[in-house]
Amino acid sequence: MINQQKDAARQFANDWKDKGYEKGESQAFWNALLRDIFGVRKPEQFIKYEDQVLMDKSTGFIDGYISSTRVLIEQKSLDKDLAKPIRQSDGSFLTPFQQAKRYIVELPVDRHPRWVIVCNFREFHIYDMNQPHGEPEIIYLKDLPKDYHRLSFIVDPAALHLQKEMQLSLEAGEIVGKLYDAFAKQYLNIETDAEEQKSLNQLIVRLVFCLYAEDADLFRKDQFHDYLARYAAPQTRGALIRLFDVLDRTDEARDRYLDPELAAFPYVNGGLFSSEIVIPQITDEIRGLLLSEASVGFDWSGISPTIFGAVFESTLNPETRRSGGMHYTSIENIHKVIDPLFLDDLRAELAEIRKIPQSNLKKIQKRVREYRNKLSELKFLDPASGSGNFLTETYISLRRLENEALALLEKTPGAQAQIREGFKYVSISQFYGIEINDFAVAVAQTALWIAESQMNKETESVVKFDIDSLPLKSATNIHEANALRISWNGVAPRGEVNYIMGNPPFVGARIMSKEQKDDLFEVFGEKWKGAGNLDYVACWYKKAADYMAGTGIRAALVSSNSITQGEQPAILWKPLFKLGLHIDFAYRTFRWDSEAKSKAHVHCVIVGFSLTPNPKPKVIYDPLPERAKNINGYLVDAVDAFVESRRIPLCDVTGMDFGSMPNDGGFLSRYSSETKKEIVSKFPDCEKFFRRLLGADEFINNIERWCLWLPDASPSEIKKYPPIYSAVENVRHLRLNSPRKGTQELAKFPHLFGEIRQPKTRYLLVPSTSSERRLYVPIGFLEPDVISNNANLLIPNATIYHFSVLTSSVHMAWMRAVAGRLKSDYRYSAKIVYNNFPWPEPTEEQRLKIEETAQAILDVRAKYPDSSFADLYDEVTMPPDLRGAHQKNDREVMKAYGFKPSLTEPEIVARLLDLYQSLTANQPLLPEKKSKRSKK
Repeated sequence: MINQQKDAARQFANDWKDKGYEKGESQAFWNALLRDIFGVRKPEQFIKYEDQVLMDKSTGFIDGYISSTRVLIEQKSLDKDLAKPIRQSDGSFLTPFQQAKRYIVELPVDRHPRWVIVCNFREFHIYDMNQPHGEPEIIYLKDLPKDYHRLSFIVDPAALHLQKEMQLSLEAGEIVGKLYDAFAKQYLNIETDAEEQKSLNQLIVRLVFCLYAEDADLFRKDQFHDYLARYAAPQTRGALIRLFDVLDRTDEARDRYLDPELAAFPYVNGGLFSSEIVIPQITDEIRGLLLSEASVGFDWSGISPTIFGAVFESTLNPETRRSGGMHYTSIENIHKVIDPLFLDDLRAELAEIRKIPQSNLKKIQKRVREYRNKLSELKFLDPASGSGNFLTETYISLRRLENEALALLEKTPGAQAQIREGFKYVSISQFYGIEINDFAVAVAQTALWIAESQMNKETESVVKFDIDSLPLKSATNIHEANALRISWNGVAPRGEVNYIMGNPPFVGARIMSKEQKDDLFEVFGEKWKGAGNLDYVACWYKKAADYMAGTGIRAALVSSNSITQGEQPAILWKPLFKLGLHIDFAYRTFRWDSEAKSKAHVHCVIVGFSLTPNPKPKVIYDPLPERAKNINGYLVDAVDAFVESRRIPLCDVTGMDFGSMPNDGGFLSRYSSETKKEIVSKFPDCEKFFRRLLGADEFINNIERWCLWLPDASPSEIKKYPPIYSAVENVRHLRLNSPRKGTQELAKFPHLFGEIRQPKTRYLLVPSTSSERRLYVPIGFLEPDVISNNANLLIPNATIYHFSVLTSSVHMAWMRAVAGRLKSDYRYSAKIVYNNFPWPEPTEEQRLKIEETAQAILDVRAKYPDSSFADLYDEVTMPPDLRGAHQKNDREVMKAYGFKPSLTEPEIVARLLDLYQSLTANQPLLPEKKSKRSKK
């Protein structure tokens, strides 16, 4: 995401260089900045423009105000100096910042901004209203590609604080990586010895804790450093062994004659130092790293345990991370899960307590006590806890809510006595995790201990007395196990757990290991129809549903978006809904970014679900929240209809099939124009054997590619031309050597594509994969002499009416809702998208009008012969007349359905699902037929 944002910022800076008129271009400027750089999909709903402010003698208008992040924008034209006063309508002279402050005075207190930005299209002057007399930070448009992150606060109120924590955590991660690599070289059999691997992981965890402890006042300042500094490299190994032993012993259990410097270390407990580990010999390089770079050279006290846990885990071998399917989660994305699941409600409850009049002290004390008790009794389970960042961030969030409640209590008479007498705060023992990787378990435990230490410091500033962070509390609730093979009830009794949350591994159905496939069938059983087509993450939904049965537990999981698209919703959600599961809230597809230095980008959804009635309104985030009556398996506010694989179209329309599959290793199907020209120049008669070949990429980007099309070639002709004979011979050898019997059979016909489905008449082509950035998937008519391969879908004998409906916004909405995805690109399919699509029943007059608007689209396309479909349907470069032709076509198709033009895309999908459910009520699915390979 960082590289994409940099590119977007660079493009934005180029687009707006030397441009900017206050009244005419301000909104376009800010909308583009929010949308293109910071990913706000609907900026016009995120920011309010020209907000009226009534003043004594005039009316003012705030150029821009973002309520969610409390940002006020005062925009000026390019020629205005932001430091100089400008004449106002009442005759006064004010700088833009003074003008903004004059508006603020007239706003209600709850609308006072935290940030004021004054901008002239070339410079952004940022004022922190917590320091209203301070100097502004200045960001220049030309520097935006490297400084864009300094504007992150306009979309994320915590961005500045998180940015510092993130930077510290990334720096800490680099130090951890260096230590890890240096120690790994010293082990004798680190590649093959499981005990040594585990020892290395545990050693690094212990060292990090000691480094943190001496900076965070758990140990004496520099105590760990000063202890190790006494020893040369050869003696450091023994020094560490003795130290770890001492840290695991109470004062009573220690040697009475212990070295005073060792005896000064506190008892740590928590199991962190209890197991025996193998420690290798320590070199001067390692000693230098520990003392200079890791200890003296870095302050560990300011790291974010949530972020650092993920960065810490990134020291594992990358191959190990990929095979485990782990992804590292940003704090922002964690809150997309935990806020709607429980945190928003807890914040709202605290807000109600704040409203109690200060005169009603007893009620405040009672409500705060009840609120703190509630927080301390909640239990959370992350059944794929990884480095523990969900659990850690939840712990921190609850402690901060508790601190806010304590601050309310602290203001009441006698509060100190009440707090000291019954001091009880949120504990890490409330948090349960299951994780298969032993190192991740150790990291998660350490992250929770660090979080506890940091939160104790925050609480101390509220309650005004010290809280001991040592010895550590037990963190044995993080279990090392395969979550799909054990009973969750044995980890966390389900009668005690309130919430399940997490980010289970993302592994596609087609790329699972044998062990993962075995896990899947262990969870779903052999009788769960279509289970083999589910992604790995689906296992956690089934396990969660089983675990939640008969309880009030609510859950929210991050998932690869595929479980809400294509064939998977019917396989997964249909049976789960029958069990009583329902979706309470959901985030539709968005890109999930991590905090690891080497980021893993995946396209995800978040699904919040439960089995018991939920009185709260259902909400869909896209990305802004919208209330829903029902959230179905496609994350649409519509009926619980399930689009299942269908062999023939639901409506009376021409069938769709794949194009022809070469299965030839490219020997028949991969000829550039240059190669074709070279062959034809030597053998002119070969011209007749070449046909233009289109895959999805060639069709969309107008790339010339050719194939040898030999159904009508005689044996003598094939043998006569060496390039053709050689190609056919190569295909034969390739197929004979295939491990698949079906492919071996095809070796009998080496001059033919493996599967031939080429129409003999004009046909309509739909690419099977297309970018999500296009509003319309490009489709088009082709003549039968143009060969389409199996990367496309074909409709033989299609009419212009078919083209009109399929290219309409109605069909595109259906496709976006039910099609599968490749990352975020659309994966069009005949059996899911086309065969299940509910077609309209237009009158003859409507049909003629539809055909007329469809022809207009084709006519406009023809005006741009030098432009590919990628050019024509790019949202930036799409010609206005083509967009207009599509919009007219959209309106006519909408009329044929009886839809109002004002319907939004989700509303269109809801209507189509209603139609689909009605049409399928009495139409059972036909059994799938095995595909037949053409041999001639």
